[in-house]
Amino acid sequence: MQNFIFHNPVKILFGKGQIAKIPQEVPQAAKILITYGGGSIKKNGVYDQVKAALQDFTVLEFGGIEPNPRLETLMQAVKLARQENIDFLLAVGGGSVLDGTKFIAAAIPFQGDPWDILAKKASVTAAVPLGAVLTLPATGSEMNSTAVVTKEETREKLYFSSPLVFPKFSVLDPEATFSLPPKQISNGIVDAFTHTVEQYLTYPADAPLQDRMAESILQTLIEEGPKTIAHPTDYTARANVMWCATMALNGLIGAGVPQDWATHMIGHELTALHGLDRGQTLAVVLPSVLEIKRDTKREKLLQYAKRVWGITQGDEEQIITEAIARTRYFFESVGVPTRMSAYDVSHETIPAISDRLKNRGMVALGEKQDITPQVVEEILTLSI
Repeated sequence: MQNFIFHNPVKILFGKGQIAKIPQEVPQAAKILITYGGGSIKKNGVYDQVKAALQDFTVLEFGGIEPNPRLETLMQAVKLARQENIDFLLAVGGGSVLDGTKFIAAAIPFQGDPWDILAKKASVTAAVPLGAVLTLPATGSEMNSTAVVTKEETREKLYFSSPLVFPKFSVLDPEATFSLPPKQISNGIVDAFTHTVEQYLTYPADAPLQDRMAESILQTLIEEGPKTIAHPTDYTARANVMWCATMALNGLIGAGVPQDWATHMIGHELTALHGLDRGQTLAVVLPSVLEIKRDTKREKLLQYAKRVWGITQGDEEQIITEAIARTRYFFESVGVPTRMSAYDVSHETIPAISDRLKNRGMVALGEKQDITPQVVEEILTLSI
């Protein structure tokens, strides 16, 4: 096992009715800015619950944060927060709202161009505290310190991480997700699954506990994911998927083990150029990454095949092939296509993605840093 430092200060309020407990978590006399997306929280009752909980506080609102949150939109919230001397942020929504709010939190006190936080990895030395009410299980942003933001002007999708943007608390009420469209739940299942795989399907690191925890997340998603799509108000299934998504990216299963993340880096470019949802890009790219890197990932792929999918028949090559095929089928079975052609993306985008990665110095991706721009092109060619 590799050396690691693990610290996660996020307080989780999980279950029915937990939104009502927000006042106990927010500093007294805080001036709060609620951030949210397209307004679905006003249709499903979450907005009313949040407003009722915060009735004794001074509250402002900023809506309209997009899926794959845009810098240009977020800077409007930064401007508002600075003008109004906001001292607490409450993100109400899915991963995009949470990611965008983390950026807002870091940008409010930042001296200079806040885009430098992402583009130049400028240090975040201060941030406005934030909390979250999760309405879409997917990204794990509710329990980590990372955010992804898109700059529409240049079509760049970049990330930053800072311990200063860990949420102080996150409310996870499965009932707040009952009204989500099936597409969003499907994408969330793929997102959580791929987050887990990125930290698990690398090479052995003598970390059996982390492996077993990752495998349990994958198995639970495989079992509970189809249930929650078929029965959207099945509280138990939705709760299990929600907690899987949180556990997949709160740092626990990644502690002390090598990590990949090439699938995400390539997927970011598909989103930036073609507007695909993050879950869609991951479903497209991951099976091809596993196929192209099947030799360097051999030991873990065999372990994955046996422990997660129960595949024991055949020689090693057949077992690996079957495990990759089962992965692709699972994504398709929960409603997420796994080919670029399904999203009207052709081979013409492949050199553009390779060039964009090269221009950002991303020329050695993966746990072994052996995914070069040429290998990226091979992965995308296989993804068509």
